Amino acid sequence: MRWLALLLALASPAGAQEFTEAEGGLIRWLDKLTGASGDVELVRGQSASNGRLTIQLDNCRYPSDNPVSDANAHLTILDSLQEAPVFQGWMLASSPALSAMDHPRYDVWVLRCTVPEGAVPEVEEE
Repeated sequence: MRWLALLLALASPAGAQEFTEAEGGLIRWLDKLTGASGDVELVRGQSASNGRLTIQLDNCRYPSDNPVSDANAHLTILDSLQEAPVFQGWMLASSPALSAMDHPRYDVWVLRCTVPEGAVPEVEEE
């Protein structure tokens, strides 16, 4: 019975992590055929094209208590040779394979969200 109470406590909204919406995010893409890669910084709703892909950042959020820990981005990715999106959903920066885009030529993953200046504590070098 004790484990059941623990499971219910963890599943409750009080145990849920709070997230902050970011204005944008940094996305990395890779063309597996040519080896070309690059980073693209997008604001919410903006898209960018690289080769056949068009990557749109629908949303980006990060844990409120630790802005640099883990970005979650909702992406819509189109291939000019296909009608339907090749990916539409959430990608996690810390676990890119958990919700990866399955494409024979391209890889796309989230690096981080854009956080307001001053939200990340500065680290003093010794």
